[in-house]
Amino acid sequence: MRTTSSINELAEIQVYYSTQNTQKEKINSVQTAYEFLLNSWDLGTLELQEEFKVILLNRANEALGIYSLSKGGITGTVVDVRLLFAVALKCNACGIIISHNHPSGNTKPSDADISLTKKIKKCSDLLDITLIDHLIITKVAFYSFSNEGMLT
Repeated sequence: MRTTSSINELAEIQVYYSTQNTQKEKINSVQTAYEFLLNSWDLGTLELQEEFKVILLNRANEALGIYSLSKGGITGTVVDVRLLFAVALKCNACGIIISHNHPSGNTKPSDADISLTKKIKKCSDLLDITLIDHLIITKVAFYSFSNEGMLT
């Protein structure tokens, strides 16, 4: 039986975004995004385990920040799309650039990479958050879904 006091103990949800950062990095090219991401990666683990990160952008393509969404193993990492967009919405992001590394050094996307990108693209369209690119990165190179026409 539910009592009145248990109803009154429901959690209150508050949403806000605050930043002290007045200067933001402008992401105006795929190369800039790659360099920005590479600087955030632990180069000692780039070839060890797969990690998924997202650059959150404002309307002017200025980086609000980078969020490390997941770390996995040698051949994959789990990406919770709901968590990705919860973070983007909480940060008031207008655009995102998603990325992950391939410890093998091969930048070619797998079928799973392509499928995940399509899923994220559908969600981004629905939420009116632009999926600008998906980068697969290594220490020396990257693959851009946008440059290869795979985000249409």
